[in-house]
Amino acid sequence: MNWEIVEENWQDYAGNIKTRWNKLTEDHLALIDGKRVKLAGKIQEAYGFTDNEVEQELKFFERTIDQIL
Repeated sequence: MNWEIVEENWQDYAGNIKTRWNKLTEDHLALIDGKRVKLAGKIQEAYGFTDNEVEQELKFFERTIDQIL
């Protein structure tokens, strides 16, 4: 999956991201604005994940994104 799709349609995906990673606030989502690197950083900050764990989380999200919308 191409992350540009998420970035271009951020408002459509933001609610699903908030559901998946519920420690992220609306302010976080506004700051992330679809940027994968920013999302990874906020997930890592909120959950204390390692770089590898965050990458696994995001890859899983990317694999399942087609089922979300």
